[in-house]
Amino acid sequence: MHSISYYQEKMGNHFSKIVSNKEPKNLYEPIEYILSLGGKRMRPVLTLMASEVFNVDCEKAIPAATAVEVFHNFSLIHDDIMDDAPLRRGNQTVHEKWDLNTGILSGDAMLILAYQYFENYEPKIFQKLAKLFSKTALEVCEGQQYDVDFEMRDDVTIPEYLKMIEYKTAVLVGAAMKMGAIVAETSEENANLIYDFGLNLGIAFQLQDDYLDAFGNPETFGKQVGGDIIENKKTYLYLKAMEFANEEDQQQLLHLFSIQPTDNNDKIESVKTIFNDSGASEATKKAIQDYTFKAFETLEKMDIEVEKKAILKAFGENLMERNV
Repeated sequence: MHSISYYQEKMGNHFSKIVSNKEPKNLYEPIEYILSLGGKRMRPVLTLMASEVFNVDCEKAIPAATAVEVFHNFSLIHDDIMDDAPLRRGNQTVHEKWDLNTGILSGDAMLILAYQYFENYEPKIFQKLAKLFSKTALEVCEGQQYDVDFEMRDDVTIPEYLKMIEYKTAVLVGAAMKMGAIVAETSEENANLIYDFGLNLGIAFQLQDDYLDAFGNPETFGKQVGGDIIENKKTYLYLKAMEFANEEDQQQLLHLFSIQPTDNNDKIESVKTIFNDSGASEATKKAIQDYTFKAFETLEKMDIEVEKKAILKAFGENLMERNV
């Protein structure tokens, strides 16, 4: 097995040339652009890593890993359009740099391109990959719709919220790992276990993102701290605070999440105080821990070498050590 940076570099080099010089330029340049913005490339790295966990050279997993990352970036283009977001990874979003129609069409093309990469595999593997991919892609769309619906609702429950982040974020992490297992032609039990490992780690990662959005270090978090509070997003922290807080704090929280002040500093600090005083912050940290442990439990059931389990566990621990 190789280091994370090795897999990242491998995929980075690969993405630099997958749609270069294709016509028409206005369709393919936005695709090249979004893929060039980089990011951590966590999902394709997981596909490559999973194939090597099951003793198959990661070269064989590159087409599947490419499909995962192209799909993920397709969803980002369309997410940014829905959110009317001006920036992505510190750069202009595709619909801002080009226009709305280009963003929609280039996104559509990416979804089709993602499927094409599975054509590199023999029929049996192709069928398994395409089946998993279709299921996952639909769940991501369902998760996005739940997220949109929740903005209009005041009665979102914790189980509903967890289902939303599972579908919107975690299923693609699980699928990325399972695709590596499918390419490696390991047992179905191993493939399902590594999916569960990725799924639970994905939920933990998203909950941690919720937590860091409020309590992260602005210099190292990479996003605007308090962004969810400014946008009145009802995250796990908010839902737990509404569950635990006294009536006065509940009313205060409802009020704070109904306003859009010009200067958000006071609002952010007031909300964070309620998150801390109510016990919502601690409850969120505990949920992050629980899902991380749940992921590690599945490793014990996997039929792989002890060293490989240790590598996956170290990866999970490293991922969850964003105390920023």
